[in-house]
Amino acid sequence: MEELNLNTGTAKSRILIGESISNLKKYLPSKSKSIIITDSNLIKHYSQYFKGFNVIETGLGELNKTISTIDYIMGRFVELEADRSTFIVGVGGGIVSDITGFAASIYMRGLRFGFVTTSLLSQVDASIGGKNGVNYRGFKNMVGVFNQPEFVICDFEMLKTLDRNEFIGGFAEIIKHGAIKDISLFEYLEINYDKALNYDTNVLHKLVRESIIIKSKVVEQDEREKGERRKLNFGHTFGHAIEKLTSISHGQAVAIGMCFAAKASVKKGLLKQSEFDRLEKLIKNMQLPVFLDIDSASLFNAMKKDKKREGGEIHLVLLESLGKALVINYTYKELEELIYDLR
Repeated sequence: MEELNLNTGTAKSRILIGESISNLKKYLPSKSKSIIITDSNLIKHYSQYFKGFNVIETGLGELNKTISTIDYIMGRFVELEADRSTFIVGVGGGIVSDITGFAASIYMRGLRFGFVTTSLLSQVDASIGGKNGVNYRGFKNMVGVFNQPEFVICDFEMLKTLDRNEFIGGFAEIIKHGAIKDISLFEYLEINYDKALNYDTNVLHKLVRESIIIKSKVVEQDEREKGERRKLNFGHTFGHAIEKLTSISHGQAVAIGMCFAAKASVKKGLLKQSEFDRLEKLIKNMQLPVFLDIDSASLFNAMKKDKKREGGEIHLVLLESLGKALVINYTYKELEELIYDLR
């Protein structure tokens, strides 16, 4: 087990890489009530670790990441007589982490909370950095807060009960981290993609560790996404719109979104075609999609409502090279022209 620390100056978060859910009680306050929030699938596989806790069960999937679910959790907090000393633990993937962090942050103006993160995507991205929120009317993460968990347990053994497609989807965020910040991580994945896909613990540990270090450093510089943290959205502006318009998963949508953004980088004269080809090849090697035939007008309309917009412009993350990203502001007219050109 390895411990990393994220410190924003106002909050600290312990990130425990390779720790086991069996040791959860070590990280909880001994004299306070703790409540676990998790989903039905995790209860099926890991109910033995929930004995002695009050458990709030949520539904599965993105459709449950809503204000209605938060309302249900608030009601359960009241029923369970949660007070300001109560500690909340989210056990699950990115959806459970987002819901848990948001619910804990708004109940009684804020309860302490932590995560046991059970998906690769959550271990390298969703549970790290303090973004907590839910979707609103189909639009991704439109309602939420910035608030850091006290701890994040990354249990690699729990990845083995994860749906295969969801496991693979997590590699999109690892590729993203390498593409925007660390060419050595990108190159490591190019060499070790087969081991990663086959659950090699040493490879997974390195990929998770390096991704967490990259994201933690960015968050420590820019917790509330005013500048540097925007680069973490590489592939996401396109990806969130694709998620809204289709039934594909977040990881798959981000993979396609990265290809769209990288192609835009080539067209703008920033990224070499050979580097785009490397990115596309790695995404394919990780068994992720690189293209989706989608209506341009629908894609544009969905992207216009992305939360990364400001006034009449939207922040789009492009690549100068593999390992180096920049943020460019596009007007809606420029964005519409870009989408039609890319299509």
